[in-house]
Amino acid sequence: MSIQVKGTIDRQGFGPGTWALVTESGETYELHTVPDELKHAGLTVKVSGQVKKDVMTFAMIGPVLEVQGFEILNS
Repeated sequence: MSIQVKGTIDRQGFGPGTWALVTESGETYELHTVPDELKHAGLTVKVSGQVKKDVMTFAMIGPVLEVQGFEILNS
């Protein structure tokens, strides 16, 4: 399922951690294939991508969203 969501980039988890997108409604997506430009906590972004139902992760913080495109709304 392809979606487009707006929210804030966050670094979550233990150890090496994982990059996440927390939406305006409070839903958390674990980001997969994260471009370097998005690896900055606090960025407000619009991300489009594919929700991956066939991927398991150690973080297990929410659905896994494979990033296919993005727009940085603030820096």
